[in-house]
Amino acid sequence: MTTAVILAYVGLALMVTLAGIGSAIGVSSGGNATIGALKKNDEAFGSYMLLSALPGTQGLYGFAGFFIINSKLSEFVVDGVLTLSIYQGAAVFAAGIALGFVGLMSGIKQGSVCASGIAGIGSGHDIFGKTMVLAVFPELYAIIAFAATFLISAGL
Repeated sequence: MTTAVILAYVGLALMVTLAGIGSAIGVSSGGNATIGALKKNDEAFGSYMLLSALPGTQGLYGFAGFFIINSKLSEFVVDGVLTLSIYQGAAVFAAGIALGFVGLMSGIKQGSVCASGIAGIGSGHDIFGKTMVLAVFPELYAIIAFAATFLISAGL
C-alpha cells in the first residue's frame, strides 16, 4: 500500500471517528442535563430531547463526508488497486483532519450550549427557541468543514 493510500484512509478514519466522538460527548452532555431538568420539570421532555439530540449532527457530517470521499476514491481503482498521488492522499487526509476536529469541537461545544438551555428550561424559563438559535452557531462551523470536504472531494 502506498503512502498516499495510507494517508487517505487515516484521514477517512479520523473524519468519522473524531466527529462521532464529538457527537457522543455532546449528546451525553444534553442527556445528563435532561436527567437533572426532569427532576424539576418533567413536562418539557420534548424540548429536552430535541436539544439533547442536536449535537448528534456532527457525527452525521463526519459519516456523510466519509461517504462522499470514499465514493470518489472508487474512481481511482485500477485493476483492483487504489492508486492515488501523494497530493490526493494528502488532500483526503486534510479533509479528514478538518472535518474530524471541527466536528469534535463543534459537537462538544454545541452540547454545552444545549445543556445550559436544558437547565434553563428545567428551571422554568421559556428559552427553547433562543437556545436553538444559539446552538446553531457551533453547528455552522461543522457545516463549513463539511462543505470544505465536499469541495476537496470535487478537486480530487
